[in-house]
Amino acid sequence: MEQRVSLVTLGVADLVRARAFYEALGWHTDSDPAQGVVFFQAGGMIVGLWDRGELAKDSAAEDAGGWGGITLAHNLRSPGEVDAVLAEAEGAGAEIRRPGAPTFWGGYSGLFADLDGHAWEVAHNPGWQLADDGSISLA
Repeated sequence: MEQRVSLVTLGVADLVRARAFYEALGWHTDSDPAQGVVFFQAGGMIVGLWDRGELAKDSAAEDAGGWGGITLAHNLRSPGEVDAVLAEAEGAGAEIRRPGAPTFWGGYSGLFADLDGHAWEVAHNPGWQLADDGSISLA
């Protein structure tokens, strides 16, 4: 298995509402929610939105309705960009669970939850290299 991730699929309660939320963040898709799934190109990978119950069934998992033990992350070039994205997410309807602040590891981060409770860390890590195309690499 190659050391990479190609697709992250988020289980959502309302596909149309979830698509509108991510579009309010500036994401773009041509996917039609009537097809039952929405895909966003996210740099070199894809983020999918799918009915939460269908995703649980497909994953052979029991959905307890709580946090799934995973946090997504969006890395940026500066603390100011972190604060701007957190404000954008809040404006789109996200819950800010941790405002931007300096971290114990020498960076700056905050956290929001999307409309279905998926946690997104928004961070600036000065020890990592963020390329112009948004790809990230360990320094």
